[in-house]
Amino acid sequence: MSEHFYKLDQRLQFPDPTLALVDPNGLLAFGGDLTVARLLLAYSNGIFPWFSQGEPILWWSPDPRGILELDEFICSKSLAKLARSKRYQVTLNTDFDAVIRHCASVPRDINGTWITEQMIQAYMAMHQAGHAHSVEVWDKQELVGGLYGVSIGKIFCGESMFHLRSNTSKLAFFHLVHYLKGMAFDLIDCQLQNPHLASLGVKEIPRSQFLSRLKPAVASSVSSDCWQKKCLNE
Repeated sequence: MSEHFYKLDQRLQFPDPTLALVDPNGLLAFGGDLTVARLLLAYSNGIFPWFSQGEPILWWSPDPRGILELDEFICSKSLAKLARSKRYQVTLNTDFDAVIRHCASVPRDINGTWITEQMIQAYMAMHQAGHAHSVEVWDKQELVGGLYGVSIGKIFCGESMFHLRSNTSKLAFFHLVHYLKGMAFDLIDCQLQNPHLASLGVKEIPRSQFLSRLKPAVASSVSSDCWQKKCLNE
């Protein structure tokens, strides 16, 4: 086992994220727990959990890091048309439980979803504590798309999204970006870039650059009503 792959115990601490394994995903440590306190410490240091059913809790800090600069979001003509049409209602923090469970049900690779029941319960606790948030897309009373993530200061850490209708996950992302811009957020942490995220404007930056931006963003405060339930496209 690599000397840079750390086993966590019950102490509330993480190794320096720059000590993560030099691999595409940046594996840093395993073990510990998924309490709200540990998750907040992890996200505040550029670390996040990601593991499949039957595996220990694995903690990652990739280099490079996938981020979205809020002014660099790419909105296609079809997405802009959909947003203008107001065909769907887009809300904030209206049904976090349904969003995360829809995200968990999205077909993944042969290993299945990483959003296990253990992860669902952990992020539900984060939501109840005011740190995890969802964006929902509704067709009347039917939830047809959405996303969820964690907010620390003025950085939003995206976790997962889903769609049951064409472009509804992108529509949720579109409205989240515009909302966060209005709240003077710094960026959206997308963790790892992929072709779908790249098409929306997500780029890669060195981990060192991400961590240097993370510290002041985490220390920033947001308005008390930032994450209250509301409609985002009235």
